[in-house]
Amino acid sequence: MGNLMKLTLTDSEIQPILSELADSNANFSAAYPGDSSDRQQVHTVYGGANLFKAGSAQKLGNIALRNLDTFAPNFCALAKVIGFAGAETLPSTAAEVAALKDACASDTAKMKDTNPAAWLAYTVYERIIAKLKREPIEDTRIDFEDGYGNRPDAEEDADALRCAEEVAKGMKEGNLPPFIGIRIKTFSEECRQRSVRTLDLFLTRLAEVSGAKSPENFIITLPKVTHPEQVVALTKLLDIIELKCGYEKGSLKLEIMIETTQSIIDANGDNQVNTLVKAANGRCRSAIFGTYDYTATCNITAAYQTHRHPSCDFARHVLQVSLAGTGITLSDGATTSMPIGPHRATADTPLTNEQLLENTQVVHGAWKLHFDNIRHSLAHAYYQGWDLNPAQLPIRYAAVYSYFLEGLPDASKRLSAFINKAAQATLVGNTFDDAATGQGLLNFFLRGTACGAITEQEATDTGITMDELRSRSFVHIVANRTK
Repeated sequence: MGNLMKLTLTDSEIQPILSELADSNANFSAAYPGDSSDRQQVHTVYGGANLFKAGSAQKLGNIALRNLDTFAPNFCALAKVIGFAGAETLPSTAAEVAALKDACASDTAKMKDTNPAAWLAYTVYERIIAKLKREPIEDTRIDFEDGYGNRPDAEEDADALRCAEEVAKGMKEGNLPPFIGIRIKTFSEECRQRSVRTLDLFLTRLAEVSGAKSPENFIITLPKVTHPEQVVALTKLLDIIELKCGYEKGSLKLEIMIETTQSIIDANGDNQVNTLVKAANGRCRSAIFGTYDYTATCNITAAYQTHRHPSCDFARHVLQVSLAGTGITLSDGATTSMPIGPHRATADTPLTNEQLLENTQVVHGAWKLHFDNIRHSLAHAYYQGWDLNPAQLPIRYAAVYSYFLEGLPDASKRLSAFINKAAQATLVGNTFDDAATGQGLLNFFLRGTACGAITEQEATDTGITMDELRSRSFVHIVANRTK
């Protein structure tokens, strides 16, 4: 029979150790359930509460379209402004641009192979226009903080009530963005009383006019968090409001804004990020990085408080390693240079050519900065950011769409290889993928199709079906294909 295998460990010795390991594995899985497979918005648009109305998203989309038409009236112009690869080869005259547009529209697949610069510019531009008409804003935050300022109490009271009524109206009419929420003031000693009053007025009135229903994907943003007790306080307040106003228990979610050095490292020198999230007792859905407040708390002077400052990258990485696998989503900050020209025409005084040129230069400069900042965020795996002005919306989508379309060929080849050889490791070119990479590729297509960067046809060309994609789990897809 050959040699018998000899074991040293007995079952009585193994089982207690494995039992302890099973408990620790379960605890780890509870703490790190994995990244959420729910849709994540590509941006949040912050706007003063004094301006919010139920149909605001559509209005801002129309303003964005007008700005695009004014300062980049065709795909070649936009590509040159924001610096797409190969944009310098694209034509400038109206006739040449029109001819190239016709060529792209008549045979997009051919242009993708023969003139990739034109294909990318044309495809991104057309999809931006479609997005701004269909769903111009993915997420909006009714802002009672920096975008609102300090106003008389009576005025903020009235705006809190009116905004609640407008949200209820939008719920009824179906014209709210897919994500929406309010940003209250900080819970600092100076603002805590006012912040809580606004929160109470808004949620109480919303419950009265909506039957204690909040919009889908509704969230309360707590800014400038410095210590976990502030998050605990908000959580306890939401517990009481839900109970007394009739909201479903646990339905009111919150997000924390990481805008201070203390929200990264606490007074003991420990990482504070997870502590802040845990203080929400399961209510925290996301952590939002505030670029400029953070650099200010680092004592960086105003001239150097930029989105891409190394101190910001440090904070971004701390946030990522702290929250990876927890299901908490991340958002990057804003570009504060607004694409707004310094000159405005009046009925009696049209702009001079010099003024028109200066307006164009200012807008184009702000657009290029915003584009580069967003691509910096995307390269660091921050798929969401802030927008503060409707003229920034075309550039948000230009940056996001170009990011996904540029990565589409490689991602398609790799996902197709996975689909064809379901549970096997694959080698595509010189890139080796194992099954753990599959979910990352799936998430690429989930994010791309959700925001409109990638079409369903482009996703299913990989061999995956839309039902499989909507299952949002590569493990399940593999399991089904290997039965």
